[in-house]
Amino acid sequence: MKKVLVTSKLPGEYLNWLSTKCDLTVYDGPNKFMSYSELLAVVHTYDGLLTFVTNKIDKTIIDAGKKLKVISNYAVGYNNIDVEYCTKRGIKVCNTPGVLTETTADCAFALLLATARRIVEADKYVRDKKFTGWQPDLFMGLDVYGKTLGIIGMGRIGKAVSKRASGFNMRVIYYDYSQDKQNKQATKVSLEQVLTESDFISLHVPYLQSTHHLIDENALKSMKSSAILINTARGPVVDEKALALALKNGTIAGAGLDVFEKEPTVYEDLLNLNNAILLPHIGSSSLATRHKMVELAVKNLWQVINNKPPLHAVN
Repeated sequence: MKKVLVTSKLPGEYLNWLSTKCDLTVYDGPNKFMSYSELLAVVHTYDGLLTFVTNKIDKTIIDAGKKLKVISNYAVGYNNIDVEYCTKRGIKVCNTPGVLTETTADCAFALLLATARRIVEADKYVRDKKFTGWQPDLFMGLDVYGKTLGIIGMGRIGKAVSKRASGFNMRVIYYDYSQDKQNKQATKVSLEQVLTESDFISLHVPYLQSTHHLIDENALKSMKSSAILINTARGPVVDEKALALALKNGTIAGAGLDVFEKEPTVYEDLLNLNNAILLPHIGSSSLATRHKMVELAVKNLWQVINNKPPLHAVN
């Protein structure tokens, strides 16, 4: 019987189903996720892994996993895995795209609205019992309706965000590294145009060497002083130190972040800024979506274990 390791507990019934098909181990240690050293110590005994973005799967882990046939990542992103080396070793890497598209797009647009209208600040104001009645200049925010939304990365989630923008009569422009990514409801422009023309910029690119600190000091200086940056993609796409300084100095008006450069650590200066809304990486965190992600991650793994093509392969 094939041996499979899941490096953290998961919701739903699909792990129960998997346990009837293989010799299944689900990590139940002192931490939320299996640590690097814990995984390294046992990986040699397993045919398949179901991992998370918090699990670093590097050459050392891969070499130790002498029996490994598949690594199924419970996420769309897979920058935690050395995919190139897995390919050399003949190990299939899988992910869970599609099922979390709409939920993550909801989160991105919620961040956009909340940052523009200063929702978190206003909520705290009321809870602190400072609200004494209506005032004409109380928490004046920025309009969303009819403004320009710039999307960087027109994949599944980028397209879903652009659909939501249509309900707000927004002009949507976008930049994508791939010439194949098209969206008939939006206008493809240069990266410079997205930075300079957008009232809101939403990031939807994978984390690659080419996208590291894509939004840096120079990019931030190119943006409108009234612009808002939204990141539900990957933390290292944004230079957090430069962003914090830009928010503090009024280079841009605000930011809504669901991901961070060195999670779970957040750059300290961001924590003290009222014009930054910070979420704990919950872009896909709805009950239905998380259950669908489990289903897809399990099915990907089971297909490969049985010498069949996975539903979603990275390599």
